[in-house]
Amino acid sequence: MKRLIVNADDFGLTRGVNEGIVEAHRRGIVTAATLMAGAAAFAHAVELARATPSLDAGVHLVLWPDDEALPQRLPWFVARALRSSAREIEASFARQVERVIEAGITPSHLDTHKHTHLLPNVMRAMAAVARRFGIAWVRRPLLAGQVRSAGLLTPDHFLGFRLTGRMNAVSLAAALRGLRPGLTELMCHPGFCDDDLRRAPTRLKEQRQRDLEALTSDAVRDCLREEGIELTSFRAGAA
Repeated sequence: MKRLIVNADDFGLTRGVNEGIVEAHRRGIVTAATLMAGAAAFAHAVELARATPSLDAGVHLVLWPDDEALPQRLPWFVARALRSSAREIEASFARQVERVIEAGITPSHLDTHKHTHLLPNVMRAMAAVARRFGIAWVRRPLLAGQVRSAGLLTPDHFLGFRLTGRMNAVSLAAALRGLRPGLTELMCHPGFCDDDLRRAPTRLKEQRQRDLEALTSDAVRDCLREEGIELTSFRAGAA
């Protein structure tokens, strides 16, 4: 059996991103999203999440100080991860999860912005926070044994690195046709490219709208049906 969780990252980045994620859920194949607790449009994302309970919500953990604007480049995040202890990172991640919970959202899963959990100290911090708050699922790291040894769950496969910045209906359908048996998480970045997004410190701008178009396309829906791929979520992923 091939089961697929389609997770939209960056929920809370801008209002246009938020609305695009919900649109990709209501009209397309997105089943989950991860909230950025410190982002500018977090409150708007929470409103949409509450109004859309079928969208499985998690937390998109970010390595940045609480009083600092979101930086753009991967090297900044790597440098910060390398100079921070797992305890310091855990404290920051815990504050982010607490903010989501205080907003009335019970997160089912965790992942990290820029995939910093691929670094061992960040992975340890994420696992500790997941255990502390009773969150069962985390995004798959390089070594799945890290998750199992922490008593957590992770999908069997992860898809999305090569599609980031390149997703369209054709490339997405091709990736889905290559899906392996088991549970796969597909990372995506849908959104509407409004003025706030154009000003935001992210390299994905107009591309987010192309992601949205792909995720809501009839061709991709047809591909899921033809390949016998079942859409699911983290909440339902253990079933």
